[in-house]
Amino acid sequence: MLVELKVNEGWSLECFVCGRAFEEDVTSFLCPSCGGLLQLIKTSHLDVDALFPRNEGRLTLWRYRRALPFDEGVEPVTLGEGGTGLVRSVHIGKGLGMNELFIKYEGQNPTGSFKDRGMTVAVTRARQSGAKVLICASTGNTSASLAAYSARAGLRSAVVVPHGKVASGKLAQAVAHGSEVLIVKGDFDFALSMTMEFAASDRSFYLMNSLNPYRIEGQKTVAFEIFEQLGNLVPDYIVLPVGNAGNISAIWKGFKELKAWGIADRTPKMIGVQAAGASPIAEAYAKGSNVISRWEKPSTIATAIRIGNPVSWMKALAAIRESRGMAMAVTDEEILVAKKMLASKEGLLVEAASAAPIAALNHLAPQLEAGALVVCIATGHGLKDQTDFQPSLLDAPIYQDKEQVLAALKRISAFDIEITR
Repeated sequence: MLVELKVNEGWSLECFVCGRAFEEDVTSFLCPSCGGLLQLIKTSHLDVDALFPRNEGRLTLWRYRRALPFDEGVEPVTLGEGGTGLVRSVHIGKGLGMNELFIKYEGQNPTGSFKDRGMTVAVTRARQSGAKVLICASTGNTSASLAAYSARAGLRSAVVVPHGKVASGKLAQAVAHGSEVLIVKGDFDFALSMTMEFAASDRSFYLMNSLNPYRIEGQKTVAFEIFEQLGNLVPDYIVLPVGNAGNISAIWKGFKELKAWGIADRTPKMIGVQAAGASPIAEAYAKGSNVISRWEKPSTIATAIRIGNPVSWMKALAAIRESRGMAMAVTDEEILVAKKMLASKEGLLVEAASAAPIAALNHLAPQLEAGALVVCIATGHGLKDQTDFQPSLLDAPIYQDKEQVLAALKRISAFDIEITR
């Protein structure tokens, strides 16, 4: 049975919509008054030395523990997440006339996606609460991350996934880490509504989707890392894929905190990118609407963002508009071209959803001011999802002897490969 935990001292738990405050965690993570999402607010400011302590060795997420809602003595459930590479583009940026283009490669996290940032914090809180079974609905990355961190914490986990809509590599991770995988007919939105209902009605289950505000606290650390890695600079633009919309909300929260605490003097513009076949937030933004319309049958090769009714849509629209950013959609064809370019031109193998920001740059680049510093968030590693990979690409001649191999090598060396947009 869950223990009703009080919100840590120095923090408040508030409804994003109506502002109601709570002294204890709300296990459904929804406001009982209006149904809005809850958010954690740090009530005291951190200075730069407290947020960025010196001589702590390798950069990891828990370096920023003073900005996380735990007492100093709490032992985190961690696999060494965070500290992912911020890679300067060598070729793609040049082709687009962008000299300050960086890719934040979240595929370097322990289970291969940004979800580990939120999961380390949320599972740490779940263990504090006495939770026994952690549950989530997932398009894949959340299930893999939850399974790994549950195993690390010595807790049981169950993941609810839509039939035929989750990459096998991600499911394999969940199974390997010992999670119970429940496959249901329907899409992700159906799986999530069912999971939320179970968690709200039975305190045996602890919900781990991105409406859990502790997940958001972990994911906001991307902002802190980018700031440090750029030499205490704030980018002009953050461009990232948007599915259930928790990540754009989290990263915006991190940058807002840096400014509110006097550590940074400004915030970036947030650019949320969706797949054209699953873009309710981009649609609402284009219409100037404050409300999204649910897409009943979202369809895209980018499985991680194939979501028609994102739970954090309101927070995402707020982040985009507060930051003077924008939301946009790109086609599957554009995503696949961008994915190939990241691998072949920059050496970064990402899943399809992670390539959406790069695909968006073709539309954004002409609008950006000269010298703009742009960071694209690559949310997941390419080996996790190969549903868009064409086996025919592996079809190649089989050489019978070394002379044939040498002839082929000479053909390759006879011309230069041109770097194009």
